This record gives sequence, C-alpha cells and structure tokens, in this order.
Amino acid sequence: MAKENEQAQTTPPPLRPGAAHRFRGPVVKPKNFKGTLKRLWHYFGNERKMLSFIFLFIIVDAVLMLLAPYLIGKAVDAMSLNHGKVDFNVLEIIIIVLTCAYVGDAALTFLQGWLMAGVAQRVVKRLREAIFRKLQKLPISFFDSRTHGELMSRLSNDVDNVSNTISQSTTQLMNGLIVIAGSLIMMIILSPILTVASLITVPLVFLLTKTIAKRTSVLFKEQQVQLGKLNGHIEETISGIEVVKAFNHEDQVIEEFESVNTKLRDVGLKAQIWSGFLMPIMNVINNFGFAIVAVIGGILAVKSMVTVGAIASFITYSRQFVRPLNDLANIFNILQSGVAGAERVFEVLDEQEEVVDRPQAVELKNPKGHVVFENVSFGYRPDVAIIKNVNFEAKVGSSTALVGPTGAGKTTIVNLLTRFYDVTEGRILLDGRDIREYTRDSLRRCFGFVLQDTYLFSGTIKENIKYGKPDADDKEVELAARMANADVFINRLPDKYETILSENGGNLSQGQRQLLAIARVILARPALLILDEATSSIDTRTELHIQEALLKLMEERTSFIIAHRLNTIRDADTIMVIDNGQIIEKGSHEELMDTRGRYYQMFFNQFKNVDEAIG
Repeated sequence: MAKENEQAQTTPPPLRPGAAHRFRGPVVKPKNFKGTLKRLWHYFGNERKMLSFIFLFIIVDAVLMLLAPYLIGKAVDAMSLNHGKVDFNVLEIIIIVLTCAYVGDAALTFLQGWLMAGVAQRVVKRLREAIFRKLQKLPISFFDSRTHGELMSRLSNDVDNVSNTISQSTTQLMNGLIVIAGSLIMMIILSPILTVASLITVPLVFLLTKTIAKRTSVLFKEQQVQLGKLNGHIEETISGIEVVKAFNHEDQVIEEFESVNTKLRDVGLKAQIWSGFLMPIMNVINNFGFAIVAVIGGILAVKSMVTVGAIASFITYSRQFVRPLNDLANIFNILQSGVAGAERVFEVLDEQEEVVDRPQAVELKNPKGHVVFENVSFGYRPDVAIIKNVNFEAKVGSSTALVGPTGAGKTTIVNLLTRFYDVTEGRILLDGRDIREYTRDSLRRCFGFVLQDTYLFSGTIKENIKYGKPDADDKEVELAARMANADVFINRLPDKYETILSENGGNLSQGQRQLLAIARVILARPALLILDEATSSIDTRTELHIQEALLKLMEERTSFIIAHRLNTIRDADTIMVIDNGQIIEKGSHEELMDTRGRYYQMFFNQFKNVDEAIG
C-alpha cells in the first residue's frame, strides 16, 4: 500500500486557469507519446464532432483576446490625438466593442470548460468500462503477478490523470498556441523593431526554466519517495496498532515517524524554495523586457514612428505572448503525464486474455462429477514444472483429500481442474470429456468453493448468500443458512438477513464468515466442491459447526479437500500425499497408516506435538 500511495502522489495536479506558474512533482513521460495519443483518440468516438465545436469556440475566444489589446490602443489614440481633443464617438464605440469582447471571452471560456468537461467524463467513462471489462477477462496468472494497489492505481489514478488532461490541459494548450501565434503576428504588424526588442527576454525565460527544472525535478522525486514512506509507515502502524501496543512499541514507532517526517520536511522545503524562485525571477525578466519595450517605444513615438496607442497595444500583446509561453512548459508536462497514464491503462488492455474456448466447445449440462487426471504436467514458467505426471481418478460423489507440505502443488491441482490455468501436458477429464472441450463459463458453474480466506462483499447477509444464485427467493436463502448452521447467529443480529456487512464482513467473526460462505455454496448447488483449508483459522467449537455443515454440503457431491490438519480428512475416500508436484502416496486413511509411509509420519508428528502440548 505504501507503494500505491507513493505512486498516487507522483501524479501532478492539473493546471487551473489563472493559477500561478510553478513547478510541480516529477513528470512521468510516456514511452510512445504519438502512438498512445493516436490510440486515445479512438476512444473519443462521437465526441469528435463536439471537439470541432470546442475548437471553433477556442479560435473565436482567441480572436477576442487578440482584439482587446488592439482596441485598447485605439482608445488611447482616440484620447491623445487631434491636439489633445478626445474623440468621444470613437471612444464610445471602442468601449462597447471592448465590453462585448470581454463578455464574449468570459462566456466562451465557461462554455469551453463546460463542454470539455463533458467530453472528458464521457471518454473516461468508456475507458474505465473498457479496463474493468478487461480485468474480468484476464487470467488468474495476471493477478498473481501484480499487486492490487498497482491495478487500483491504473483504474483510478491513471484514468483520472487522463480525465484532467483532456478537460483542462488540452483546451489550454490549443488556446495558448493560438494566442502566442496571434500575439506575435500582431506585434510584428504594430512594430517589427519593438517585436525584436521584446523577444530578447525569451531565451532568458527558457534558460531560467531549464535551470530550475533540473534542480527541482530531483527534489520533487525525493519528496514523493519520502511521502510514500511516510504514508506506508502510517498505514502499517494503524493496521497493526494492536501489535504495536502489545509489544509496547509506541515510542519506537513515534521516533520512526518523526525521522521520516523530518526528511520529508527538509526535502519538501528545498523543493518549494527552488520552485519558488521561478516566478519572482521570471517577473523580473518580463518586467525588464517591458521596460526595454517602453524605452524603445518612447523613442519611436517621439520620432512619430509609432503612436502611443500602438505602444500600449504592443505591451499588452507582449504580455499575452509571454504568459502562455510560461504556461506551456507546465501544460506540456501535464499532457505528458496524462498520456503516460493512458499508456499504463493500455498496457492492461493489451494483456493476453484467458485462452478462448475452442470453436467446438460445448456447454456442460447436468454434470455428474467424475474426474480423471491423465499424465498431467504443468508449470507457471515453461522451464519449471510444478506438477509432474499426475494421474488419479475421483469417482462421482467421492471425496479426495490433498495433503503435503506448503508449495507441493496441492492448490495448483485444483486450479488446473477449474481451468484457472491450463495443463502443459496431459489432460483432465470431467464426465469422460476433456475439460478444454467445455465452455469455460459452464465448467466453472459446476464448482463450489469454500476457501480459507473467505471473501464477502459489501451489502446485506442475504445478498452475499444469494451471490451463488441471484434469482433465489428468501425461503431458499434461509434454508441454505440453516443447512450451513449459520441461521443461529444470523437471527441474533438486529437486522437478521438484512444486516449490512462492512468490507469483507469485517463486523463478523472468521467462523461466521466461513458459515456464510458455506451457505452461499449450498444455495448454488454445485456438482463438485473444492474446500481449501476451510477450517484452518477457526476455533475447535466453531470447527464442529462448520464440519457438520460441510458434511451436509459434501453429500452426493465430488469433493476435493486441501488440508493441513489431518484429523479433518480422516473420513475422505481417497487421501493423496503431494510432494514436489508428484503423488507419492494414495489411499484411505487406514491404508496409508498401515503402510507407515509419509502420511503416517505426518499424522504421527502432528498428533505427537498435540500430545506433548497437552502433557
């Protein structure tokens, strides 16, 4: 999570209209700017017509901005010409037109922002939908190799970054380029000599920007690193506050916080001081440029080469020329960050989806649950085999237990059975047919899962039980809860089945969450069951309730049980000992105990430790 916080903080905020120009955090540059921009353009779809109207408004708005300084100059001339007499008729017309220009500029600016915000939100909505749909189609291997924080960052932070770039930076960039070009043209028309004089300061502005940017980029990067460490420390401390208090580490975590906080303060102070140099020095350079224009303009006015009004217009145009020029660096940085965010989203969209069903794949209907593994081998990497030449048969309605050390390959076997991964060699048969010949959706519908880490969704208890069968009525839900021995604690709750669960059922105990998971599977009525350490993290009393519920659930269903507590699988029809991706022993509990092999050793050692603890 610290990594996620750090990543979220590195995205620079959007440049607000009229905001002071300052350096922000480090800019993440895209790898393929043009390619990503071109691809993003496809998501605009019907919005391209709206963009044409917005671009037209930008042009009109820029024309009004360019018209205003010209009118101001004419107004000055109207008051200073004709031997000191003011031409009120001309002045009145200019004031009316100037007022209309300013009102029009304000209206068009508002209209641009409103329309562009709508365009951005609709484009981002399509982008979010595309990436969320993609996530549902990606294989489990994709999620195994990435943190949840990274994926959430791409779905939220990166997409929001794209939204900010589209809604603000795009219009500002187009408007700025038009105003810069228009102002330069008007400056040349008014006076080429003054234009050359005003452009003297432009290289100084670029040199200043480059110098400070080089310094601040390093400082801002370090600031984000320290901020990420601080956020991570806070989150770890709050999440583990019981452990902190239990070991009396309050003073230690405070000292660690103060250390990181001090480093963040120091580097943040340096970054802000250096970035704060930009605007004062830039203002000095700009004012120096205006002074040069004023002096040279005064000389030209004395020689009657330009009018006083033309000088007034020129100074305003030069301000309009310099202001967006200063903005462009920040706007371009934000644009780069937005495109980089889009690039990260497209990386997810380009991921290989689950292998599509074969053209001749059929729906699995009325599954019986006869499972056969024939010479099955598999590796997450082509050069490393996890499962090696596994062969076994699970008859209809039988229970098969998988035991062995951590990492032996037990969970991998059930992942292959449900096609979370496909076998590298061999085949898996279900009811006499290769599981790859069934559609993946119909195959997975015939499985029910009760895992060690039960996941419940935000919502009511009833909604969570109905997750396995959304069209179930209240009577079916209550019957499933009774069969799972969950109705007792549910009916003790104030709102019973309408009780709202917090994230992952945080307001329930582990055992209660497990009972709800069993009720959910009972309601779905699957043909095959997978129980992965379903009772490993609960107390003995609760385990008895859950074992009773599991026995009801397993009746007449083919079941696969992964367990470390061997007393929970003594009644399994077949027990397979897995080690190093191979089945080294197979048989019933009594048969394996009689052979005095690996299972016997595991069972003896486990209960020997229990006896010693009791003794």
